[in-house]
Amino acid sequence: MKLNMGALDRIIRLVVGIAILVLGYTTQSWWGLVGLIPLGTAAIGWCPAYLPFGMSTCCKSKDPKT
Repeated sequence: MKLNMGALDRIIRLVVGIAILVLGYTTQSWWGLVGLIPLGTAAIGWCPAYLPFGMSTCCKSKDPKT
């Protein structure tokens, strides 16, 4: 599994995931658990939704060995 998320993408997902969890908790709705998806993808640095499109927000390494 190759990382396909950059630092900014991960930070945005972290903030959005926490916001969804808090909103779900304050409204006492199970829909707040949807916030675990962006939190999980931010934690591992890999988004399966990027695969079909060949997307990556990761910075490309300048070192040709990597």
